[in-house]
Formats: sequence, structure tokens, C-alpha cells
Amino acid sequence: MSETAEIRLGGNTYQLPVIEGTENEKAIDISKLRDQSGYITLDSGFKNTGATKSAITFLDGERGILKYRGYPIEELAEKASFLEVAYLLIYGELPTQEQVDKFQYQISRHTLVHEDMKKFFDGFPSKSHPMGQLSSLVCSLSAFYPESLDPNPSKEDQELTIIKLLAKMTTIVSWIYKKSLGHPVNYPQNKLDYVTNFMSMTFSYITEDYEVDPIVIDAMNKLLILHADHEQNCSTSTVRIVGSSDCNLYASISAGISALWGPLHGGANQAVIEMLEKIKNDGGDVDKWVAKAKDKNDPFRLMGFGHRVYKNFDPRAKIIKKACDDILAKLGIDDPVLEIAKKLEEVALNDPYFIERKLYPNVDFYSGIIYRALGFPTEMFTVLFALGRLPGWVAQWKEMKENKEPIGRPRQVYTGETNRSFVALKDRK
Repeated sequence: MSETAEIRLGGNTYQLPVIEGTENEKAIDISKLRDQSGYITLDSGFKNTGATKSAITFLDGERGILKYRGYPIEELAEKASFLEVAYLLIYGELPTQEQVDKFQYQISRHTLVHEDMKKFFDGFPSKSHPMGQLSSLVCSLSAFYPESLDPNPSKEDQELTIIKLLAKMTTIVSWIYKKSLGHPVNYPQNKLDYVTNFMSMTFSYITEDYEVDPIVIDAMNKLLILHADHEQNCSTSTVRIVGSSDCNLYASISAGISALWGPLHGGANQAVIEMLEKIKNDGGDVDKWVAKAKDKNDPFRLMGFGHRVYKNFDPRAKIIKKACDDILAKLGIDDPVLEIAKKLEEVALNDPYFIERKLYPNVDFYSGIIYRALGFPTEMFTVLFALGRLPGWVAQWKEMKENKEPIGRPRQVYTGETNRSFVALKDRK
């Protein structure tokens, strides 16, 4: 017999079915509660509300588990390329050699963006934030490819839209960086793999040859894989709810980019570096700032430690810590900000205050350090996050469409004024 929950309201009892996922997660199905009782549930921020059933990503914050399509994140980060993981998220299975070769080939045929998009760059103010540019440019793709506006496209047309977006995202991101420097943009090279092509477009100069260090490519692959999906977070939920209105993929992803822009979401790794800069400018006394973090009466908080979802440890942080150590050792960078980061990491991993509260360095802490070491300016960090999260957003949008989910429409509990009589303008005081 299926498990049920009971709720008693106004002398009536209502039976609510219990739904169980494949990883033994349980949820009380309240979808008919309002129809039956007139009541709704209130869950500010949707912290305890499941808005959908999904087969893409499993996250267990208490046990520090993250899986994509059933594969542990540790195995994927160690053994797979970012493009393999993108294919896995979007299509449900790891690709064969033939499939990944075809996937790479299809993407490489669509990396060029329309030359008219350069005019957009010319129109952006010189100080405009890269995330504002990215959101605008991705949304504009729907104007360049109006066939994507069809709410019920053929499977082939939908696949082509997905391929175009994955392909053009690397070009757009690299152009945003180049334009911030006032440099001429680089065009993609079809002979290069996805990540190498992106790094080449980003850091090469038209005046000289450029060769990407394999350790750098490996670190970027890992960073992108670790950010590729993270269940129903703010930006992913945004993509799904915008897409539920039959909005096209480009506009749906643009909405997700805007959600990711917020400092409480994708801006966390940027906040880490800004904190480290603040400590450096104050003289670099790590002990002083650790003491401030421990002081309950001090508003200062260490950024990049602990996690809203992971109550034990962030499994991604363990993986990226090694990549971070490898990058810093390989590049031999002399940067006082990164030295402060190392000292903070040592404190967090050994100080009983942090250990007892499980305030371990998270993925944002290490990713910010790596991006800085590779030469990315702080304002580009969230854009790189978006590049990694893209296949997850696409997978979630695609799943939502395939499941024919209804348009998202949350309820509310109204707390405003009740009946009021209109007062003519001349009589208002």
C-alpha cells in the first residue's frame, strides 16, 4: 500500500500521497490540496518545495553527494571531458566515441556568431558588466534565429538550437573578455576541442602564436564540469519557469544568466576575491580577519566557506582543491592575494571553530583562486560560471519541455490592505 500523509483542516481530513524518488527522497504531493480544501502551503524561497520531478541531478547536502544522471561527480571530474558531461546531462547517457566526435563536429560548425553582433559590443558602455552583456547577447540570438521561436519545434530544429547555443556561448564569452581589454576578437578554430578553443579565443593574440598548457585545460575542464548542474537552484528554476511559458531556449537561458548574476548565487566566487583584496588592502593580517569572522557582534563573514545546501562538505571543493594546487604550483604565481587565500584555507581546515561548524572552503573559494591565477578579471568569474552551467540549464529546459510541464504559477498569501474607498485627487491629504 502506498504511503500517505494526513492533514486536518477545519474539521476535515485530507489524504495526500507520498512520492518517493529513486534515491529514496520523499515528498508529500500537495498538488490537489487547494482544490480539495481551499488552502495553499507557504514556503518562502521554496526551500522545502519540490517544483518538479527530474532525472538529471541528485544532490544530498547532508551526506555531501552530487551525481549527474547517476554518475558521481568525483568520477566525472576525474575521467570525463566537459563536452562528455554536457552530452550526458542533455541526452541522458555518456556518449560513445562516435557520438562525442559527432557532437564536437556539430558544435565546431556553429561557433561563429553573426558579424552584426559586433555592433552590440560597440554599443555597450566601456564599464558595462560582463554578465549584463552576456544576458543581452544570448537573448539576442533568438532574433538572429527566429525559427527558435516555434513553441513546438521538430526534434531536429530543437537539437540545432541546442547545438548553436553551446557552440556560440564560448565565442560570446571570449569576445566579452577581449572587448573589455580593447583588443580585437579572435575567431574560433574548428580543429580545437571545446575547452581549448575557448581558452585560445580568450587568451591568444592575433600578433603571436598561442599554446595552452595541458594543466590549464585540465583545470578548466574540471571547473566547468563541477559547475555544469546543481539541481533546482535559483537560476535553474528560473530557466524552467520561463521555459514553461513556451519561451524559446535563448530567452530562457538569458533569464537564467540574469538570475545567476546575483551575488547570493553565481557571484559568490567574485565575492571571495573581493574579500581577499579587502584583507590585502588592510595589511594582510589573516588572524585579524579570522577573529572578526568568529565575533558574533561583527557583521564580517568569510566568503567561500560553508554552503547553503551542503551541511557537511562540498564534494566539488575536494576535487577543485587539487586542481587549484596544481595550477598554483605550475604557474608559480607571486600574488599576495593568493597567499592570503592559502593562509585562510589552512586556518579553515585546522581551526576547531571552523571544523565544528563545518565551515570548509567550498567550490567558490577555489574556483575564484583558479580564475585569478589564470588571468581572468574578477568581473568575468560569474560569466565563466554561466559557461559551465549552460549544459545543465539546457538539460533542465529540455526535460521540462519533454515532460510537458504546465506553466509555472506560484500562489501567495495576500497581506495588503482590504477594502478601501477611492478618494478624489483634490481631497487627498
